[in-house]
Amino acid sequence: MKLLIHGRNLEVTPAIRDYTEDKLKRAISHFDGMVKEADVHLSVARNPRVPQQTAEVTVFANGTVIRAQERSENLYASIDLVAGKLARQLRRYKDRQGDHHHSHGHHASHTPSLTEMAGDGAVDGSLLDGKEASLPSRGVRRKYFEMTPMSVEAALHQLELIDHDFYLFRDAASGELQVAYRRNHGGFGVIQAKA
Repeated sequence: MKLLIHGRNLEVTPAIRDYTEDKLKRAISHFDGMVKEADVHLSVARNPRVPQQTAEVTVFANGTVIRAQERSENLYASIDLVAGKLARQLRRYKDRQGDHHHSHGHHASHTPSLTEMAGDGAVDGSLLDGKEASLPSRGVRRKYFEMTPMSVEAALHQLELIDHDFYLFRDAASGELQVAYRRNHGGFGVIQAKA
């Protein structure tokens, strides 16, 4: 498994790196090589009056993104908590995959590798010609991802796996962009544009 560990407002010491690697390998080891890559972000709050130390893990399991985040006053405790949460989410994902793959004739879709996605064609010239380097405006973070069409049920499942309050998806039936979200008092909702 490829493991990337990043630190924000802290130096990732060999002790922290070893501890994180050990905890995540234990959490992931029960899942038969489903996880090929894990991205870990460890951070410490800059404000000394707010003793928040966060561990955030994003794993890529068979083409599905699963994310877990935990905060506490101790970085090692945050790592322990996020490893446990990740193991529970992977268990839920594996159980759900098992339920869906028992039907006759159902096969998992192929997830292309980076080389397949990039293609064989070489880039001609420089990608930087005529462009000027600039920083994005403060407070705006952009994320880009492929939106394969899916059902509302699949979107709700993804919402549970990524541990966010909302999930943007393309509806398989209509082709329209929709947002699945967690309601404050329990349950889920879907936002769709009015025609």
